[in-house]
Amino acid sequence: MGHVTQNTPFNALNIALLTVSDTRELSSDESGNLLQQRIESAGHQLAERQIVKDDIYQIRAVVSHWIASEQVHAIVITGGTGFGDRDNTPEALSPLFDKQVEGYGELFRQLSFNSIGTSSMQSRALAGIANKKVVFAMPGSPRACALAWDELIQPQLDARQRPCNFVAMVVSQASSCQSRANQ
Repeated sequence: MGHVTQNTPFNALNIALLTVSDTRELSSDESGNLLQQRIESAGHQLAERQIVKDDIYQIRAVVSHWIASEQVHAIVITGGTGFGDRDNTPEALSPLFDKQVEGYGELFRQLSFNSIGTSSMQSRALAGIANKKVVFAMPGSPRACALAWDELIQPQLDARQRPCNFVAMVVSQASSCQSRANQ
């Protein structure tokens, strides 16, 4: 199990936030508002926030822009990860990834199982690395967003998390894991 080391300084990241929805606006985006609050409470900066329709090309356009930006370290996306006809987030993101972070989706579904049982298998939460940016996508419900941020994303975007985190990779392009022998 990971742990936080106090002798490593916290490193605030610039995190872009995307809500994928055909119906949400900023005022009605509960999940986006929750994630923005969590991002800022953790000590990170909100680099940019947008809402786009659940359309493969609109999602790709926004995420591609952020992937290319030197001002963005990480991208958090809520919505469009189910099996509905308009759930296109995985299809939009997968071609953009240089590498998949398979463990994120696996762990999200495992943790989600404790709350919603076998319905957790209908989540297509996914993550990947693109141009040295880490991209996390999760379901659109506030409860799912809280679970993903609190249990999985926030610890991995904290430089003090050991033995591994994504901060060194997205900030300095260095390796993000240390040998367990050095712990």
